[in-house]
Amino acid sequence: MAARIGILTVSDTRTLDDDLSGPAVEGALRASGFSDFERRIVRDEVAEIQEAILSLAEACQAVFTTGGTGFTPRDVTPEATAEILTRQADGIAELIRLKGLEHTLFSYLSRGVAGIVGSTLVVNLPGSPAGARQGVIAVTHLINPILSALGGDGCPI
Repeated sequence: MAARIGILTVSDTRTLDDDLSGPAVEGALRASGFSDFERRIVRDEVAEIQEAILSLAEACQAVFTTGGTGFTPRDVTPEATAEILTRQADGIAELIRLKGLEHTLFSYLSRGVAGIVGSTLVVNLPGSPAGARQGVIAVTHLINPILSALGGDGCPI
């Protein structure tokens, strides 16, 4: 399935030139057969995160965020995302954390959420390049069935 994928890096310090997590997400998605991407970076500010997700959701079938899912006071990506979800998909976020345990005992420190905004899948990933890449790999097999279901084609389960 051809799909446009939005990749949103949430960071107070990164730019498109020095961001490593966004390209890690894109690389993992490319390895899964996706090829149409829009990348953006916003600061760790609730309004900026929400505006970017909503804007990307208008043009993309899925949006993957990376960063802002930890425990520092500036990590607000899950809160920003949860406020604009029309439906939650808790199992996706749990699968990312569960599969993350294969690589680090700290995977449950990611507070990321997942769900639907309109007819767009939205998934929060950890901010580290390795964690972001592993998160995509954990859910790769689910992306096309979810996008098919959201596009009205039904879910093949």
